[in-house]
Amino acid sequence: MLMAFNSSHLSVVFTFLFFLLALVVVVIPHSSAAANHFLKLPLLHKNHYPPTSPESLSADNRRLSTLFSAIGKRSHAQLPLHSAASFGSGQYLVSLHLGTPPQRLLLVADTGSDLTWVSCSACRSNCTPRAAASFFPRQSATFSPHHCFSPACTLIPHPKKAPHCIHTRLHSTCRYEYSYSDGSVTSGFFSHETTAFNTSAGKLLKFQPLSFGCGFWNSGPSVSGPSFNGANGVMGLGRGPISFSSQLGHQFGHKFSYCLMDYTLSPPPTSYLLIGGGGSAAAKPKLSYTPLLRNPLSPTFYYIGIENVIVNDTKLPISPSVWAIDESGNGGTVVDSGTTLTFLAEPAYKKILAIFERLVKLPTLSEPIPGFDLCLNVSNGGGSPGTILPQLSFQLAGGSVFSPPPRNYFIDAAEDVKCLALQPVASAAGFSVIGNLMQQGYTFEFDKDRARLGFTRRGCAVQ
Repeated sequence: MLMAFNSSHLSVVFTFLFFLLALVVVVIPHSSAAANHFLKLPLLHKNHYPPTSPESLSADNRRLSTLFSAIGKRSHAQLPLHSAASFGSGQYLVSLHLGTPPQRLLLVADTGSDLTWVSCSACRSNCTPRAAASFFPRQSATFSPHHCFSPACTLIPHPKKAPHCIHTRLHSTCRYEYSYSDGSVTSGFFSHETTAFNTSAGKLLKFQPLSFGCGFWNSGPSVSGPSFNGANGVMGLGRGPISFSSQLGHQFGHKFSYCLMDYTLSPPPTSYLLIGGGGSAAAKPKLSYTPLLRNPLSPTFYYIGIENVIVNDTKLPISPSVWAIDESGNGGTVVDSGTTLTFLAEPAYKKILAIFERLVKLPTLSEPIPGFDLCLNVSNGGGSPGTILPQLSFQLAGGSVFSPPPRNYFIDAAEDVKCLALQPVASAAGFSVIGNLMQQGYTFEFDKDRARLGFTRRGCAVQ
């Protein structure tokens, strides 16, 4: 995925299912609570799986370069926005209905950014096929841009040459502009609109108003064209106050979770995004928890603390400073929905690679696949790769242990070839990233109120 490189950068979008107008509509104001209700939205993985080595590496490297460059760069002191939307092999899409009457859109789900934005068109009727892939605000009875003097307008990045804001002028709109590291740009009006969902209670919920970017001017591969993969925008799931999950938090408890199913299975099972607690405590599987850490220079991202790395029964000699966030905001470990592979600080990566090379008894390739340091020939492995590959475990802050199966960190790079799906982070200005391949088969719950990340394999892994 690609990411924005400064606080005027944006990202995130999702997809919503078609809701029939004949259904009963329930409108829930901001002040009401719906602790026992939640939204369960299918996540679509439109690229083939597994991604090819060039696809996953190039997309992830573009995404990380933007994530790293976003640290500490802010055009607004209060709430810098950093886009982490990735538009490569690792993206997941979610369906959203926006406007009155509702218009169905597909958005990229992105935990690495706050702003939700959609591609917009001023077309009213007889629209071209290209415009048909957009949201049409002139066809909605509830669309309204924020005024440039609105408090909400202070939360987003603005164009450098934005028109002068006139306090008394009714149509002095709030303009935003988000740039990406490859030169792509989305720009338009920061607006609010009604959106609709099916709740766990089986009724249609209208949420009003949802603040989002209505992008009339979008250019570059990050926000348009084939690499955008048919998406209409980005759904921001970051930790900031204008993210999609934060705005719905008044109704659903400032909590969301997702289950990324194993895409090595055929046909691939459906993954889900849940907004809210997911039902009663008695019906939920028991989760392991680790604290969500704060990085003041990157407040959007979900940081966790790694204390030790264990391979089989061996604790690796890695200094705690390798995982620490320094005073410049560098370092630490981020859990990210938009990166496919897992990227680890280089000192830790070298230790893991060395012990894997020592423990693995399978033959390595005579000609390594570019971009991977360890690739194995599993055609005559003498057993299931899952039983003969080392077990990698992360001991996290708070005492929990994350021990994914080997298929989460060995990628099928070719027929009978598995490569270690870890990459080093050599830059001192970077941080480690737990990618979505490592997260497959787990439910991850992002609890903002309690500042903790929960995870479990129960209820997510296919039996």
